[in-house]
Amino acid sequence: MTSDSASGTFEVRAVRPAEYAGLGELTVGSYEAGGFLIGGLEDGYVPHLRDVAHRAASATVLVAVDGDRVLGGVTIAFPGSPLMELGGDGDAEIRMLAVDPAAGGRGVGSALAAACVERARAEPGTKRIVLCSQQTMTTAHRIYRRLGFEREPSLDWEPVPGVLLWAFSLSL
Repeated sequence: MTSDSASGTFEVRAVRPAEYAGLGELTVGSYEAGGFLIGGLEDGYVPHLRDVAHRAASATVLVAVDGDRVLGGVTIAFPGSPLMELGGDGDAEIRMLAVDPAAGGRGVGSALAAACVERARAEPGTKRIVLCSQQTMTTAHRIYRRLGFEREPSLDWEPVPGVLLWAFSLSL
């Protein structure tokens, strides 16, 4: 999938092994820049954000690239994946959407989220997409709402004390 924006064209495709380390660092950097790591770089979630190889072995990891430059990435998990936290049978789950802060405003996050919706629609038996997001991730919330996601408070959860994650869902 290719996206055009005022800042140029980029491609959304499956991550390649040579991009795992870079995407991992980009993801951590994006979460850190956004203030989404409660414990800074010592946050217990950092190793999960960095481990793109594990994500790619357990789910589908997509990247947005401009030539050789990775602009962002996202993971979409389907039933049976250990990365599913909210979803059940018939669900797909979006995880770890991250955009390089230097690529902000190019539509990268929107293109990655839209690619997840396309993948989920193409997966037989998928009826809904779910995801969770920190309350302060307002840019991501706007992207999800534009795609038709709605808040799903019954799926909200607190993975660690003091971090309430809001759930969103989209029926397909």
